[in-house]
Amino acid sequence: MHLTQLNRECLLHLFSFLDKDSRRSLSLTCHQLREVFLDPRLWNLLHFSSPCQLRRDNFVLGPSLRYLTVCWYSSRVLQVCNIEDWLKSSFQKDICSKHESLVSTFLAHVCHTCPNLRSLTLSGCGHITDQDVISMLRSCRKLSCLHLENCVRITDCSLEGVAAHGDSLEEVKVDFCRNITQAGLQAVREKRPNIQLSAERSADMIPDSKPEEKVPLRRTLQKLLQFS
Repeated sequence: MHLTQLNRECLLHLFSFLDKDSRRSLSLTCHQLREVFLDPRLWNLLHFSSPCQLRRDNFVLGPSLRYLTVCWYSSRVLQVCNIEDWLKSSFQKDICSKHESLVSTFLAHVCHTCPNLRSLTLSGCGHITDQDVISMLRSCRKLSCLHLENCVRITDCSLEGVAAHGDSLEEVKVDFCRNITQAGLQAVREKRPNIQLSAERSADMIPDSKPEEKVPLRRTLQKLLQFS
């Protein structure tokens, strides 16, 4: 029996055992297999190990997507992304300019095409913003698990979005997000006591502060030293 003689359900089952690249390669062999590749039911789970993979034409976004993970494991690039923008050199800014909008643009597509998303994990995505997270919460109303790890631009505004729009949320993790505060975490616990909330190290890290924000503190210390 030839592969194309199998019915759609059998082909979908076979495709489910392949990775994204293998699925795409197989789909290019004939029109029938291309249709199977484009079937939204095949794409209920997506995992990306770097933002550059979001550029590839080897996956389909659709209403069947339930579980989405975008992780970045490149420690060298992460170190650059994690630096405050006003402290980056021209070379470091040039590195970031090549990928800084990748995840945000991708999440915008998810907002418009994946209303049934249940779980979202973003790890090492140093350029996503509070607005990206809030847009996801507003669009994907069935989201029950939100995991953010080492996302340096995420602040208490995202936690406010959790409290305001996370009607279906059951679990929220904001680990190693240095601009999250204890006050923000406490506000969520008070407004959404049913959410299982955890924040490993986040509220204990040193938050970002622009140079001009440090001046008043420096002057205060100088005055204390002067009169001590």
